[in-house]
Amino acid sequence: MTTEIKAIRLSEAQTSEAAQVLCRAFRADPATVYCYSGAQYRGQDWFFALSVRQAYRHGGEVHTTEGPVNGVAVWFSSGNLPTGLSYMVRSGIVLAPLRVGWMPFIRFMRCITSLERLHKRNAPAQHWYLQFLGVDPPCQGQGIGSALMRPVLDRADAEGVACYLETFNARTVPLYQRHGFEVMVEGEPPKGAPHFWTMMRAPRRR
Repeated sequence: MTTEIKAIRLSEAQTSEAAQVLCRAFRADPATVYCYSGAQYRGQDWFFALSVRQAYRHGGEVHTTEGPVNGVAVWFSSGNLPTGLSYMVRSGIVLAPLRVGWMPFIRFMRCITSLERLHKRNAPAQHWYLQFLGVDPPCQGQGIGSALMRPVLDRADAEGVACYLETFNARTVPLYQRHGFEVMVEGEPPKGAPHFWTMMRAPRRR
């Protein structure tokens, strides 16, 4: 008998545990491999914990699995995705080069700069943005990722708004397509950054 996977809201007390899960989930992601090529893999737990805390502070939603934290989904709602210099100062992300290293930080900025432009250009004014979806590698392939997306996908359908995401991992594209996402743009950022896909999901009528 298959046990149903239940997604629940992540508590702030679980932030550190969630960050460690995301670290492991994204360790082999093409963007991570590119950013840390030839550099020590460090500081990612700090970065993911920062993202989780910012989701709490800016009206986002963070979901995990009931029981052990086996996966994490980090969402931001329309107009609440923090960007810009003032956000970087307030949040502490300006410390990223010291936490992760200068070269990984520079490569990270190469990855996201063009994606941010595409996000602003292609996403509708009202949408939910899936910033991170990660499942602990030993638990992958069990439907956890799908379960973690479901609460916000259902909410988006009820609100009649779209969902938007980016991925550098070709293996995740079919997963998102099964949940109604369609590829918007496929390409490569400049200076050797990895191939990417931007995807959007139109709300489904109930």
